[in-house]
Amino acid sequence: MTHDQQGSGPGRRAVLGAAAALGAGGAVFALPGVAEAAGTSAGRGGHHSYKLPVPTVIGHRGASGYRPEHTLGSYQHALDLGADVIEQDVVPTKDGHLVCRHEPEIGGTTDVSKHPEFASRRTTKTIDGTTTTGWFTEDFTLAELKTLRAVERLPANRQRNTLYDGRWEIPTFEEVLRWAEEQGRKRGRPVWLHSETKHPTYFRKLGLGLEERLAGLLRRYGRDRRDSPQFLESFESSSLQRLGSLGVGAPKIFLLSDLTSRPYDFVEAGDPRTVADLVTPDGLRWIARFARGIGPTLLLVIPLDATGRLGTPTTLVRDAHAAGLILHPYTMRNENTFLPVDFRKGTDPNAYGDSFGAFTTYFEQGIDGIFSDNADTALLAREDFLKNR
Repeated sequence: MTHDQQGSGPGRRAVLGAAAALGAGGAVFALPGVAEAAGTSAGRGGHHSYKLPVPTVIGHRGASGYRPEHTLGSYQHALDLGADVIEQDVVPTKDGHLVCRHEPEIGGTTDVSKHPEFASRRTTKTIDGTTTTGWFTEDFTLAELKTLRAVERLPANRQRNTLYDGRWEIPTFEEVLRWAEEQGRKRGRPVWLHSETKHPTYFRKLGLGLEERLAGLLRRYGRDRRDSPQFLESFESSSLQRLGSLGVGAPKIFLLSDLTSRPYDFVEAGDPRTVADLVTPDGLRWIARFARGIGPTLLLVIPLDATGRLGTPTTLVRDAHAAGLILHPYTMRNENTFLPVDFRKGTDPNAYGDSFGAFTTYFEQGIDGIFSDNADTALLAREDFLKNR
C-alpha cells in the first residue's frame, strides 16, 4: 500500500491536528509532523510550549537494547541518545510502593536467585490466566527489593548488556519522577514519560490497586493534567478509565495485543470482545471515549505471513485516525531474531539486521510514534524518513 493510500502525509496530519485538539489528550499534532503542547518546564512549576516530534520515538523500558531494562541507567541512556519519551512499567511492592519492572516476576531481571535469604519466596502463581514460577514484587517490601540488583533480561541475545549486571537497583516510580524533574531542569524542557499499569485487575484483587497510587504520585509531581508531558498506558481499558475517574487528565494509550486475545479485565467481567472487535471502526470509536490513542502490536499494523515476512498492511492506521486516535505501536528491536524475515541479514540471530528498512516501512504507514529498544536507530530512521518523504 502506498503512503497516500494509507492516509498519511500533510493532509492527514492537518486532519489529525484538528482531531487532537478536540480529543481526550493534551497533544496537538500540527504540520510538518510535530506534536505541540503546554508542559512543565523545570519540574513542577511553570509552563511553556514545546514540540514533540512525529513519529515520536519512545525509549522502550529505557534503552533496553543497551542496558538492563527499567533501571535509571537504561532511562538515562535513552534520554541521552535523544529519545522523545521514556517508558516505565509499574508494579507494586508488598507494602504498597510502585516500582518499575516489566512484570511482577523478577527472577529474570534481578539477581534475586543469588540471595539465599529469599530462596523461600520462590513460588508459582497464576497471573491473568498464565502460570509463572519465580519471585514476585508483591511478596517483597521495598526495603527488601532495594537489596537486589538488576540484570539483563535477554542475556542470550544481548550478551554485551550483561556487562552492566549488578550496577543498578530497582527504581521506584517516584524516583523516576524525581529523575525526570532533575533532567528537565538540566535540559530546560520537560522529560516526557510513558507509564504502564501492569496487570491492574490482578493487583486490585490483592488489595494493591495501582491507579490510586499512580494518580497520587502524578498529582504530586504535576503530571496529572491534560497538558502534562506524560502518557499513561495499559492493556486494560478499565485501568485507564479508572485513572480518568480519579481526575487524571494526562493522555491515555490503550495497548492492544494479537487479534484473538482478550484484555484480562474483559475476561473477568465476562465481556466477550477480543482485540479483533476493538480494532474495528466501532471498537476504535469506543476506545476514543476514554483514550487519546492506541498502542497496538506492530503485527496489527502489518501482519506477517506464514514465512515470517511482512504481509499486506491493515487499515488500522487509517481507521484509528478516523476515530481521532493516535498510534504508538510496539516494539522495534535491531536484532535479526526480532525483525521480519524481510529485514534479516546473515545467519546470526543476534546480529543486527536492516532495522532502518523496517522502521521506514512502518513509518510509511502513517503511525504517530513507535516503541524501540534502540532509540538512536529509531531517531536516525526518522530523520531519513522525514528527509525523503
